[in-house]
Amino acid sequence: MLSLLLLQHASVLELNVPEQPVVALHSSDVVLNCSFNHTNPFNLSDLSVFWQLTDTQRSVHRYLEGHDQLADQAERFANRTRLFPNQLGLGNASLLLSRVVVADEGSYTCFVKLQDFGSAALLLQVAAPYSKPVVTLEPQSNLRPGDEVALTCVSYGGYPEGDVIWQDAGGRNLTENITTSVVANEEGLFTVTSVLTVVLEPNSTYSCRLINPILGEEGYISVTVTGQNIAFPPVALWVTVGLAVCLLVLLIALAAVCRRKIKESCEEAKREAEEAKVLEEEEESKTGQPNTHLVKFQLFKWSEKRCG
Repeated sequence: MLSLLLLQHASVLELNVPEQPVVALHSSDVVLNCSFNHTNPFNLSDLSVFWQLTDTQRSVHRYLEGHDQLADQAERFANRTRLFPNQLGLGNASLLLSRVVVADEGSYTCFVKLQDFGSAALLLQVAAPYSKPVVTLEPQSNLRPGDEVALTCVSYGGYPEGDVIWQDAGGRNLTENITTSVVANEEGLFTVTSVLTVVLEPNSTYSCRLINPILGEEGYISVTVTGQNIAFPPVALWVTVGLAVCLLVLLIALAAVCRRKIKESCEEAKREAEEAKVLEEEEESKTGQPNTHLVKFQLFKWSEKRCG
């Protein structure tokens, strides 16, 4: 009681702590800044620094008579806190908190007593980025325009609870027929699942956005359901296959006819050329005149080369 009265009547020591919340990433280290002003040099044995949870007043870290005094430290902070001994004489009473977890979120009070006494509180916020969203479609096959389908967007491992926004191809927010659930794991990190139910159109694009309200980060994914996802009616499929086969057979038959016609034409040209050559030789033997049918002979050679 006497010590309490002395503290109440002691002069106030001005402390400086952040006015805005301190944001710490999950599993990382964070420094809770706390400093005090002093005019005269002092001995560290005369300095007392206490850190505690504001709401429950449970001890986070205690420094007395030049040493850490951690006997009454809350168990969950064991081996995760330390001051900066080399800077205490400069007025730095900041606390290093290692391996931050979701449960560390809250208000912390820094107490410093030298000749005077002062205290100040700050707010620690924990944040974790979400994974990239993944969208699945149900059902995935035998879809036709007018069918009702469910688009499910899932993202996990984030904190705090994220905001999900569904949009269509025009960027308009979709607010109807949406169901969103949030489940925390053993570490307190969230899995966000959002289901959008729509009536399928031949060509539709939907996007899922997930926003972390503290980090301001945005996960985004867009999916398009096109006519390619619509099952082909069985009858129409067989008709198409049948037409393709008929067309292929027709092309093969046409190629065979053309080849035969060309071959017959070449054979006929050969016969005519041979007959012309025979007549030419007979006429030359009778008259003893020079060859006057050179053109026909050349035609014969050309015909042989072309059809040979």
